[in-house]
Amino acid sequence: MLNLKDIHKTFNRGTANEKVALRGIDLDVAEGDFVTVIGGNGAGKSTMLNMISGAFPVDRGLIKIGGENVTNQPEHIRAKRIGRVFQDPMKGTAGDMWIEENLAIAYRRGRKRGLRWGVTKEERELYKNMLAPFDLGLEDRLQTKVSLLSGGQRQALTLLMATIQKPDILLLDEHTAALDPKTAAKVLSMTDELIAEHGLTAIMVTHNMKDAIKYGNRLIMMMDGRIIYDVRGEEKKSLKVSDLLKKFETSSGEEFASDRMLLV
Repeated sequence: MLNLKDIHKTFNRGTANEKVALRGIDLDVAEGDFVTVIGGNGAGKSTMLNMISGAFPVDRGLIKIGGENVTNQPEHIRAKRIGRVFQDPMKGTAGDMWIEENLAIAYRRGRKRGLRWGVTKEERELYKNMLAPFDLGLEDRLQTKVSLLSGGQRQALTLLMATIQKPDILLLDEHTAALDPKTAAKVLSMTDELIAEHGLTAIMVTHNMKDAIKYGNRLIMMMDGRIIYDVRGEEKKSLKVSDLLKKFETSSGEEFASDRMLLV
């Protein structure tokens, strides 16, 4: 479903602020794979997602989605094939619009638009049924402005909007990092259920090593713009946090020093 070949990206090239973000990334993701991505700050995790989504152009390399070369395709064209949930709950929704209006926009992604009632009675029932499993009371607040929702409620809504049209690839960029632990666990559980229910191909960047091991069928570790570890299947299921720490230390020659990733 996704092929990255020799992807390079440098920001502010030729200046004092030059930052090499990706150094020849190669990654093939099969249809239905749920890949978790871990690594320290500046490892290139979010940059890799931005390359896939088209938010930034690549300096060199090839990107294919579903066998189609999208390397030079602009973000708004690529968007019909990609669902994305950001770390910031405010990014994925329109705060001044109702819950049902946000869902209606997502529901119509990639479709032709015309003049008609924005949300039909049938759609409203559909949205209620989709929101009910989150157990956040959103199904009874369809005509509430999204700006009045909590961060967890907005992130749950964003997740539903990102998956409502069954994207070719779902990109999750630390999408529970800004939530309290209880809400984060709920959103993660619903994420896992949606991916399994619809057979989605997903890449989830996370700061939580335990979550990286628990969720998905494949795990990759990034460091200094490279993929240094790629594990899947039964080998992944048997991993422990100590195994990941050992792998990092072996590859980098230094101790892993991110308390944020260890103390969760």
